[in-house]
Amino acid sequence: MGVFNTLSDTVFAPLETARRNIKATVEMAEIAHILSVGNGVAQVAGFTDLHADELVAFPQGVMGIAANLQKGRIGVIVLGETDQLRPGDRLRRTGRVVDVPVGQALLGRIVDGLGRPLDGGGPIEADDRLPVERPAPPIMHRAPVDVPLQTGIKAIDAAIPIGRGQRELILGDRQTGKTTIAVDTILNQTDGDVISVYCAIGQRASAVAQVIASLRNHGALDRTIVMVAGGDDAPGLQFIAPYAAMTMAEYFMAQGRDVLIVFDDLTRHARAYRELSLLLRRPPGREAYPGDIFYIHSRLLERATHLRDEHGGGSLTALPVVETQAQNISAYIPTNLISITDGQVYLSPDLFEKGQLPAIDIGQSVSRVGGKVQRPAFRAVAGSLRLMYAQFEELETFARFGTQLDEETRRKLTRGQRVREVLKQHEHHHLDVPAQIAVLLAATEGLFDQIAPDDLADAQGVVQEAVRQQKPDLCDDMAKGKELTPDDRAGLIATMRDALNPDQNEATDGNA
Repeated sequence: MGVFNTLSDTVFAPLETARRNIKATVEMAEIAHILSVGNGVAQVAGFTDLHADELVAFPQGVMGIAANLQKGRIGVIVLGETDQLRPGDRLRRTGRVVDVPVGQALLGRIVDGLGRPLDGGGPIEADDRLPVERPAPPIMHRAPVDVPLQTGIKAIDAAIPIGRGQRELILGDRQTGKTTIAVDTILNQTDGDVISVYCAIGQRASAVAQVIASLRNHGALDRTIVMVAGGDDAPGLQFIAPYAAMTMAEYFMAQGRDVLIVFDDLTRHARAYRELSLLLRRPPGREAYPGDIFYIHSRLLERATHLRDEHGGGSLTALPVVETQAQNISAYIPTNLISITDGQVYLSPDLFEKGQLPAIDIGQSVSRVGGKVQRPAFRAVAGSLRLMYAQFEELETFARFGTQLDEETRRKLTRGQRVREVLKQHEHHHLDVPAQIAVLLAATEGLFDQIAPDDLADAQGVVQEAVRQQKPDLCDDMAKGKELTPDDRAGLIATMRDALNPDQNEATDGNA
């Protein structure tokens, strides 16, 4: 008996104590089960009440979006891997839509389409959580786009100016430098007040790693949110990624900040949505895309705008990237996005092969905001650049027939060739506004006409240095947006001419 009592005290007594401490709780949840699953989509049944686009929770922590509400079954877009999900597994309602964290803590972080960190930097202490699908600001809340967003790229800032709050499409064939232009624009905001968001959709991991390395090496990552939905991720994550990135950017715009967002690229986003729509048995249309393919991009890009001061005064500039095939800009997705956006920067593979980098085709590129967002000094210098360059290209084509050319035509050809060389620019080599104005003024006024094309790079450096050293006050005025008076223009030209012809100046001083 003693042994039995001892055993009861040591074994059964703790169990009895634990039993008394157990408190029964009732958790109510609406449960359904999986009918079939695969390729990023699940068919489920069992819910008696469910809202469109509501978030549902699968086992293993996987989430999904209720996309197709049909009698007897529901099509769910799975936001994660489906390898661990099986028919018969249970899922439950969450009662909320897809939302993501927003706030200052996201700057410098790398996250996925649901805002979960991918950089190993620990959890994100968000200021709030906001839904990824939000209505665009009403028309009456919007202000005109009149402040420039400097890219640091001469060809864009001079001929295709972009304003804060504008939507400018970047399109071209594969490997023509589309991502480079977008990343260079982000890097040029490092010393300014613009916050950047880079959203990679369907990209290779190596390509995304190169972009992140460039941002980190140039000190831009601390002011940038990087969202990654790679090509190996579920199509559902690729689909919601741009909307989630836009929500994160809108949070800063609502606080009166200026934000730049890059979608790289929306061609892969459209393909991911096409894949999901076909798996959900939605009727296919042109090129097998669903009928609402235009709407998924228009409702995204319509959220980019410039707000009036009474509504915060912030701006959200969008640079969507789209890939063309065989220079066909009249394909379905490119024409959709051209009609949605406020202009496009077209990169030509022919120019790329000729070494004209960045390979921007000025003739097929346009900014529908135009010179309204250029600083007055910039507009005075670059206002006629597009027309002059177009005339030069026509003359160059005509001159290939070998006909005899008069002196005026030869002069225009020489100057056009120098302008084309001046518009070349190395990757990650950004120029501020005074330097761009100086170089473009020298090219359009003919100061580079007697310089060999191979020596133009050195001549541009000489001109920029001379203007900075001898006209510092004028440089400050141009950077602040003041007009370039005729006397200022003449003084700039004289300073640059003296810097390019030092021997002639010494001879003149000696004769004096």
